[in-house]
Amino acid sequence: MRVAAFTELIGPEGVTIEDVADPEPGPGEAVVDVEACAINRHDLWILEGDSAMVDAADLPFVSGLDVAGVVERVGEGAAVEPGDRVVLCPNETCGTCRYCREGPENRCEEFSLYHGGLAEKALVAADRLVRLPDDVGAIDAAALPTAYVTAWHMIRRAGIDPGDLVLVPGATGGVGVASIQLLDVFGARSIGTSRSAEKLDRVADLGADHTIRTDDPGEMADETLEIGEPAAVLNHVGGGGYTEAGLRTLERGGRLVICGRTAGDVGEIPLGPFFLSHHRVIGSTMGTQTDLERLVELVADGALEPVVGDEFGLEGTADAFATMRDRDAFGKLVIRP
Repeated sequence: MRVAAFTELIGPEGVTIEDVADPEPGPGEAVVDVEACAINRHDLWILEGDSAMVDAADLPFVSGLDVAGVVERVGEGAAVEPGDRVVLCPNETCGTCRYCREGPENRCEEFSLYHGGLAEKALVAADRLVRLPDDVGAIDAAALPTAYVTAWHMIRRAGIDPGDLVLVPGATGGVGVASIQLLDVFGARSIGTSRSAEKLDRVADLGADHTIRTDDPGEMADETLEIGEPAAVLNHVGGGGYTEAGLRTLERGGRLVICGRTAGDVGEIPLGPFFLSHHRVIGSTMGTQTDLERLVELVADGALEPVVGDEFGLEGTADAFATMRDRDAFGKLVIRP
């Protein structure tokens, strides 16, 4: 089978199409014919050498978390059957720590993520596969596991109620678009920001109640406060001034949820306003398999239509990562092996 392997950790130029042996499923495993695999900033960090999970000793490395396709073969005791249409929950957990026992699973002490979807076939843990209804396509399904599950879990962690005002900095990336759409599903009001007027028009079409054209955190905070004080900020971009700016906008008792670091690894918290206003800062990583199952149901019910910015063949994997690096995408980028 063919794979899009990372052979150098230098960015998109480090992707090579290679032929490798087809995988064989062991007990509890399944081989999935990959029909679609979305890529994420997580994959790009690996490809650029900016991840502690992978280094030169691991090369060639096949990334890709968000796998959707058809089960081809199964090992003994697998919970799926050949022919099942499925999407993979990419969470990898130990199954024995207190967080695996008591939940939620994404707090597992050994939490990790699946890699291997940028290939014609993927070997996966069968109990991490979610069956797809007939009316949920592979492309839509592949968009869900990282971006939409992450956004869904952030919204739930923030305790957002219908009618709440919520700020989403960087609302035109994968998690940002998902956040805007899901806030609309929840009945919340949203403010989306971006430096692109064209992309903000698309965000508005997806349900954003207000848009702010800027990539300056201070300007973002000022213009947000002209609209109102958000009950929550869904910060998937990280530091670089966005943590402080987000906290400055919050209403008393407001919540800032952080899940990423694209704009920087460090965020500052001014302590006086933080504790005097009873603010909360909440960390959030991915979500749970139950979250993914619920999102599949929303797609099947017609309440959610994942946004896919572009599709690429396996040979176009490097181009897909270049598009992501250059911030030319709106929504998810999907590889179709």
